[in-house]
Amino acid sequence: MKIRSQPSTRRAEALSRDRIVDAAIEILDADGDSGLTFRALGARLQTGSGAIYWHVADRQALLDTATDHVIASVMEKGVEGAPPDAIRTIALGVFDAIEAHSWIGTHLTRAPWQIAMIRIVEGLGVQIQQLGVPAEAQFDAWSTLINYILGVAGQNAANGRALPPGTDRSQSLSAMVDRWARNNSKPLPFLESIAKQLVEHDDRAQFLAGVDLILRGIDRNLP
Repeated sequence: MKIRSQPSTRRAEALSRDRIVDAAIEILDADGDSGLTFRALGARLQTGSGAIYWHVADRQALLDTATDHVIASVMEKGVEGAPPDAIRTIALGVFDAIEAHSWIGTHLTRAPWQIAMIRIVEGLGVQIQQLGVPAEAQFDAWSTLINYILGVAGQNAANGRALPPGTDRSQSLSAMVDRWARNNSKPLPFLESIAKQLVEHDDRAQFLAGVDLILRGIDRNLP
C-alpha cells in the first residue's frame, strides 16, 4: 500500500487558520463583504472549500474571526495605558481600523454579540470605571462614548466608500456646501461661519476632538 506523504510546510501554512483569516481580510478589503465567499477564498489559497471548512465552520464564523483579528490588536494597545489617554488610544484605534477595513463597521453593528464587540464594550467600560465615574453614571458615560466612536468611525468609512476613486475631498466638500446654500432660500449664517473649517478639516483630528468633548463632560461630573 502506498503511504501518503505529509503535506509540505508551505502547504500546511497555507491551510492554517491564521492564513485563512489573513486571506479573508485581503478579500474583504479589496471586494467588500459580498466578495467574501469560500470559493473566492479557496481560489486565493489555492485549495478546496473542504480544507477551509476544516478550520472555519461557516462564513459568519469567518467574518467574526476576521473582525476580531483586527479589533483584538487595537484593544491590546488601548488597555496598556491609563484613562483618559487609554480611551483616546482605543477610540483612535477603532477609528483607524474601520477606516482601513470599512467592512468592520458594518459587521460590528450587524452582529453585536461577537467577541470583537465584547472587547470594545468591556475595554471602554473598564476605562470608564477607572476614571472614577460613579456607578449610577457609568452606563450613560459608556454608551455615549461607544455610540460616538462606532457611529462616527462607521460614517467616516461610509463617506470614504461613497467618493469615486481619485476624487478631491476638499473639492467634494466645497461642492456640497455650495449645494446646501443653493437649495435653501434663507440665509445660513452658521454654515457660512464654518464653511472653511468643514472643507479643510481633518477627519481623524475632528473625531478625536469629539472624544475629548465627551471626556471633558465626564470629568466635570466626577465627584
